[in-house]
Amino acid sequence: MAEQNFQRRFEQRWSHLTEPRVRALAWLLDSPNLLDANSPAWQGRIASLGVVTPAVADWLAGLQRDPAPFDAAFGDKVYSRLGLYAEKLLAFYFEQHGQLFAHGLQVRASRNDTVGEFDFLLRQGEHLLHWELATKFYLLDGAPDAALNHLIGPNLADALGLKMRKIFDKQLALASHPAAQPLLPQPVEAAQALVKGWLFYPQGVVQAMTGIAPAHAHGFWCTARQLPARAYVLLPRLQWLAPYKGRDEQVLAAGELAMPLAQPYMVAEVETVDGWQVEVARGFVVPDDWAERAGERRQAGMLPA
Repeated sequence: MAEQNFQRRFEQRWSHLTEPRVRALAWLLDSPNLLDANSPAWQGRIASLGVVTPAVADWLAGLQRDPAPFDAAFGDKVYSRLGLYAEKLLAFYFEQHGQLFAHGLQVRASRNDTVGEFDFLLRQGEHLLHWELATKFYLLDGAPDAALNHLIGPNLADALGLKMRKIFDKQLALASHPAAQPLLPQPVEAAQALVKGWLFYPQGVVQAMTGIAPAHAHGFWCTARQLPARAYVLLPRLQWLAPYKGRDEQVLAAGELAMPLAQPYMVAEVETVDGWQVEVARGFVVPDDWAERAGERRQAGMLPA
């Protein structure tokens, strides 16, 4: 199924990070971009975090030893939306490293008219940057000739092409809106999207696609009956970011996952290393009619052709 190289590389570098928030933040900082920043398709509007420096690696190790700064930043808030959780993690990193001017700054034309919201306004030297963060998980439904529109969300409600058009046409234009001007200390030098996530392919067979970073993180999708006889852990949504490492989740055989499905769910294939269950591959298990329903939604105009 899916190649295991990314998970194994991640574990080689970050095996000492087992606190879930620290591990997820390490993934946000160190995972490959989902989109190819050099592709003409994106017109130079894809952001990159760059290489994790030894100083940042040491800082992450310090958080593993003492997560009190995380506790202070997160408080008692429980996150149900993965995107907001990822934003909070990255905002914490930017704030701790002196780059954050604002996070989640709303722009209102009037009290009851919200124009939009800046995910991040960042200081870079003397410049002010606007970054929008997207953490996405898309399945290729088998038509790579129209790749971006055929990379669709597991619940059939979104597509990568649609998401990027929304980000480019609306979200990244926010700094130019008149209502945003009083909130900005100076003009925005660049507005870009930071896109992290995983793509999932039928049976894990990766396909090269225009605009997609060649080294992106990826996995498989299949029906329960197609799932190989290996050991798996069901991944709750807030564990979708970093490769799984834990001791508390129940390990299941493939046969135990062959249940009637209403919605797709994500699994991590795991192996036992020093008492830990460590992810070596991941994928979505989908209902038997998932691909058929994707086609029907596309024909009905609910997904792009």
